[in-house]
Amino acid sequence: MNNTLRRIALSASAPVIALLFAVLVSSVVLLASGSNPVEAFGDMITHALKLGTIIDILNRATPLYLSGVAAAIGFRMNLFNIGVEGQYRFAAIVSAYVGAQLALPGVLHVAVILVVAMLVGGATAGVAGALKVTRGINEVISTIMINAILISGVIAALSKRWQAGGSVDATSSNAGVGTDPIPESGLIPNLNGLIEPITGEISRGKELTGMFLVAVAVGVAYHIILNRTRFGYDLRASGINPFAASAGGVSSKRMIVTAMVLSGMVAGLVGMPSLMALGRFNPNFVSLLGFGGIAVALLGRNNPGGIVFGALIFAFLDVSSGILQISGSASREIKDIIQGIILLAAVVAYEVVRRYREREEARMAAEALAAADPDPPTVGGGSAPSVAGA
Repeated sequence: MNNTLRRIALSASAPVIALLFAVLVSSVVLLASGSNPVEAFGDMITHALKLGTIIDILNRATPLYLSGVAAAIGFRMNLFNIGVEGQYRFAAIVSAYVGAQLALPGVLHVAVILVVAMLVGGATAGVAGALKVTRGINEVISTIMINAILISGVIAALSKRWQAGGSVDATSSNAGVGTDPIPESGLIPNLNGLIEPITGEISRGKELTGMFLVAVAVGVAYHIILNRTRFGYDLRASGINPFAASAGGVSSKRMIVTAMVLSGMVAGLVGMPSLMALGRFNPNFVSLLGFGGIAVALLGRNNPGGIVFGALIFAFLDVSSGILQISGSASREIKDIIQGIILLAAVVAYEVVRRYREREEARMAAEALAAADPDPPTVGGGSAPSVAGA
């Protein structure tokens, strides 16, 4: 039990240290800019404790968590899927178009939209995996190029082709512009009916996205597959040492493609909370969640529980920092500084904790060995002769 608590404490220490260090450095920055860090952080925390803000934080954390899991699947295989941004946006516009053309019962309609999003995301990421195993093209390069092709080319073209009404230009607000609206049967209901009996009525039209439950299911599936299945073991083994895994009968090329496809399938779900809220894909569709997910995965150390922590921290900073513009206690951009410092500090803290853990394990192994054999034999076997009997 003590060893378990020790492991949990060591795992939690790095992100906590990183967070505390980020707060300390950010406080210095705030003081240097003439702001009061106590007032700034106090305003953010007070605002975050409101029920409506908590809903906003959970809504923001949901896609960040999905994006973090998508990136983490690649990281577990030593792959850097930097294309989550393009994958989820491409999946969103295709699933929005398909969903708008269908008239199905509620559950089936929603399932089709989610499956289409996962298939599109998985196929897009799978292209990068196939290029890596067949042509040796690094997945970082290929996913960056695919991002550019999708966002600046394919999605822009499809947005005009599938535009249902209005006009898209620099002077308009683009309100009401986008694909045909998805029928009500294709939208996941919000979760207010489940939580309001506990929290009371949620005011100001705040709604907890139904994709929150999908994100929970994805996290549970990620943990089970990665840590409780043969496939997960093969994936982790291939990421750690592909040569040893190949010697054990695991095809590294197959695992690379499979990992990229799975990463893309989860990436396809990242845009679904916004799609379900808007009911269509529009030119102002949410962006930068893919890059945010990479940071969340790094902070969470690719662990499903750690990614929850990272997603909530980043969501808290994104949402609660808005109050700073209203209160005037600090600039809202302080949240960007905090996020950057957290990542930098986390890298250092994780390395320090890793080295400390290795020293502790070596010490415990030595103590266990000494306890198991308190009187080891001398070199050459037998006991050493006594001086008196010599």
